[in-house]
Amino acid sequence: MLKEFKAFAMRGNVLDMAIGVILGGVFGRIVSSLVADVLMPPIGLVLGRVDFASLFVNLSGSSYPSVAAAKAAGAPTLNYGLFLQAIVDFVIVGFVIFLLVRQVNRWTRPVPAPAAPTTRDCPYCLSAIPIRATRCAYCTADVTSPTRRA
Repeated sequence: MLKEFKAFAMRGNVLDMAIGVILGGVFGRIVSSLVADVLMPPIGLVLGRVDFASLFVNLSGSSYPSVAAAKAAGAPTLNYGLFLQAIVDFVIVGFVIFLLVRQVNRWTRPVPAPAAPTTRDCPYCLSAIPIRATRCAYCTADVTSPTRRA
C-alpha cells in the first residue's frame, strides 16, 4: 500500500497540483498584504482618513472605540470594512488569474493549418494562374489542371 501511495504521489499531476496550491496560498497572502497595506490606506486617505479595517457596526447596542475592543468584550460586530478589503482582494486575484489563463490559452492555441493554394504557376510563362485553369490567361498555353474532373 505504501508503494502504491508513493507511485500516486510521484505522478506529475499530483506534484503540479501541490506546487500550485502552495504558490496560490503564498500569492493570496501577497495580494492580501498589497490590499491591506498598500492600496487601502491611500484610498482611505482620499475618502477622508478612513481606515477600512476599523469600519464596523456594533450589534450589541454598547459603544466600542474599535473592532478589537468590541471583540475583546465579546460583542457581536458586523465588520464591513474587512469585507470591503476581501472584495478588493478577490477582484485583484481574479484579474491576475484571468490574465494568466488568457496567456496560457494563447500559448496552447492550436496553429491553424495553412490555407489551400488558390493559384499555381503556368509551366510555360511562370505566371500565377487559378489552380483549376486549363489555359493560361497570359500566354494562352494549354495547361491541364491537376484538380479538374472530367
